[in-house]
Amino acid sequence: MGRSFTTLALLLLWTIPAYPSPTIESAEAVSTTALKGQETRLLLEKADNLYLERQFSEAIKTYGLVLENDRAIKAPVLKKIALSHAALNHVQECVAYLERALVSEFNPAILVDGRFDSIRDTEAFNELADKYTPTVNLWSFLYLYAALIGFYISIMLNFNNKIDPVARTLISLFVFIHSVFILHICISITHYEYQFPHSYLMSTAFSFLYGPLLYFYFKRITRQYRFRIIDLLHLVPTVLFLIYLIPIYALPASEKLQLLVQDANDGFSVANLTVTTIKLTSLIVYGYFIRKIYLRGKQRKGLDKSSEIWKKNLYRIHFLYIISYTLYCVFITNDLPLFHSQVICMALMVLYVGYSASVQPNVFSGNYAYANQFFPKYKKSGLTDSLSRELMQSLVHLFSMDKIYKENDICLEMVAHRLNTTRHNASQVINEHFDMNFHELVNKYRIQEAKSILDGDRQKNLNIIDVAYEVGYNNKVTFNKAFKKDTKLTPSEYQKIAIDRL
Repeated sequence: MGRSFTTLALLLLWTIPAYPSPTIESAEAVSTTALKGQETRLLLEKADNLYLERQFSEAIKTYGLVLENDRAIKAPVLKKIALSHAALNHVQECVAYLERALVSEFNPAILVDGRFDSIRDTEAFNELADKYTPTVNLWSFLYLYAALIGFYISIMLNFNNKIDPVARTLISLFVFIHSVFILHICISITHYEYQFPHSYLMSTAFSFLYGPLLYFYFKRITRQYRFRIIDLLHLVPTVLFLIYLIPIYALPASEKLQLLVQDANDGFSVANLTVTTIKLTSLIVYGYFIRKIYLRGKQRKGLDKSSEIWKKNLYRIHFLYIISYTLYCVFITNDLPLFHSQVICMALMVLYVGYSASVQPNVFSGNYAYANQFFPKYKKSGLTDSLSRELMQSLVHLFSMDKIYKENDICLEMVAHRLNTTRHNASQVINEHFDMNFHELVNKYRIQEAKSILDGDRQKNLNIIDVAYEVGYNNKVTFNKAFKKDTKLTPSEYQKIAIDRL
């Protein structure tokens, strides 16, 4: 029989014109494979007959020979072995082969096969069913809802031209990776990851992006920060981690399924602990820098109320997430029952961003709208945040170091010329950063200088009019009026008190 089968195989191969004549070695390989396949079919047929005859022990042995003869593990054979063990009430063996069948070809429908009813109420079988049977509950529904909302928001934000392009890119990416993580958790807790093994580690690549994205978003909306090449260093951890993960992402579904099962059986591994620790460290470090930017931005005036609330809530939710993720790390490393508080914080963040996008999208840019009733005329000003700060620093230098207030002909136009800007911009900088108008600022510096002179007059030989001229006033009346408004005393009364203190 073997010789005739070999001859037939050679004749078939020889008749194919597109390929060269087979060698003796290839013919022998074909013959061996064919014989092996025929032997496997015969063994499988024998095993099936033994199973039908309820000779389960012999069937198990024969099915085992089938697996040995054909190294590729086949789910139907494994299921037949599991059924044979179930018929013999071998619970542990049945469950073990059932799990191997699921890993080979995931089909949770085999768990509802009526032939497993004899062991269905056992603890081991129920644990296996709970582990692999897809389930949907309220939490999974809420997570799926939050993830879909997040994906929608991350897309729609990029179509809103009223938002600063850099700010909307950063916040949309921030929401997007949150949504991917929430969706990943949803797939995991419903056990659908076994049906879709390519979801394995789908959100892990973004582990080190949460902090940098929010950090640069806050820098952008607070300082109008412009990116530099050196800022790409913040992406180095993510790039290195992605290089490590790419070979895993490239694996076929069958191998990813085996990794999923292995992770489920092994629990929290050293690799998971390493990634979790690095992620927590990244969140804490960037959280510190975000806090500094946020607190510094709070000191500034002119931001409308809705933008202030937006920044404050975003900051608080992120820090709540850091705290909840810290608790998650403590719980998971000590094998304590988990409650996905960090996922709830992520979902809260996504829903809050979604709400803000629909109700008040203007807050995403963090622009200073100057809704403050004292500065309504600057609402449409083109003065950027960075230029405003630069002009303010130059203005302080002009008054503190150059002491231009001593010039008796000082005016707003002259100051604007010194600042190399417009009169309008100079007025806006003074109002925003000093909370007073130009004349009040000049008087403030002049009176401070006058008090310093009077405090140093140990001999009491200075005339008040000389002091007035020294600090920039043209007459004594104006000087006396400004001095009393600031100190509640006339210059003479202040001089007398100063002498008494000496």
